[in-house]
Amino acid sequence: MSTELLKWAAEELADAGVASPRADAEALLAHVLGVDRGELRRQVVLGHEVPEDAAGTFSGLVSRRAAREPLQHLTGVAAFRHLELAVGPGVFVPRPETEEVAQVAIDEAAKVAGERADVVVVDLCTGTGAIALAVATEVPGARVHAVELDKDAHAWAERNVDAVSAAVVGTSSRSAAAPERVVRLVKGDARTALYGIDGRADVVVSNPPYVPSDAVPVDPEVAEHDPAVALYGLGPDGLEVPRGITDAAARLLRPGGLYVMEHAEVQAEAARAMVAAARDADGLPAFGDPETRKDLTGRPRMVVARRLGPERGPR
Repeated sequence: MSTELLKWAAEELADAGVASPRADAEALLAHVLGVDRGELRRQVVLGHEVPEDAAGTFSGLVSRRAAREPLQHLTGVAAFRHLELAVGPGVFVPRPETEEVAQVAIDEAAKVAGERADVVVVDLCTGTGAIALAVATEVPGARVHAVELDKDAHAWAERNVDAVSAAVVGTSSRSAAAPERVVRLVKGDARTALYGIDGRADVVVSNPPYVPSDAVPVDPEVAEHDPAVALYGLGPDGLEVPRGITDAAARLLRPGGLYVMEHAEVQAEAARAMVAAARDADGLPAFGDPETRKDLTGRPRMVVARRLGPERGPR
């Protein structure tokens, strides 16, 4: 029965244009049965029957996925590096490509941690909290600040920060109802938040909205389900919000601190120019020569630059 159900589901999803029909079918059935995909495959091999009520639930989810509702909305979770994050309507679903952006931030934070105890990392436009939580859990001891303005996204980030904090910190320092948070989550405008740590951040990382207003995404999962506030960066080039984020990074970073920001592959040149044009409070260049780095698929998807110091050179 499991084999027949999965075959039917994969065919339905393939006909609907879903890019990974078999994988999505397995993920949905594993979700319904409350097992991981490895256990599901074992049950399929052994010829286990799927209970009638579970089969009905599965059929309904397959229909919704065929209508191009995001898989992560149906299962309620999205994988990001080693984390499993709660997601749903109202928040941008983290993408595998962004894991490489997080890696750059993690590598820099770990390097600083090897040199001194106090490491400060800022994640602007945190969404689900994915990058901030990845840094906090992979660089123990890092002080991570995450900023999100949108109320729906902030609620999802708060849920994830609380869940990861409970798992990592446990109940050693506070009550079971309120474990110490591994990330300081701030509800506010990423362009103006965190004035209390100006010039003290070692890393500022961001996956801001950057899609131009006239560049509607092709995939229905993105165009119809990801919130517009998380997609569109405003301005004809989609970089109006990223410019504000870049100015905030210049304000927050210490001399020699690292800035990394995700962008679309067609924005690589424009993103470098944007960072090169950023100025400090004295009107001097804020960053050294920006560089473009590639994501896991080999596409140019992030700009990286170091904050210049008072002597106008990175330290």
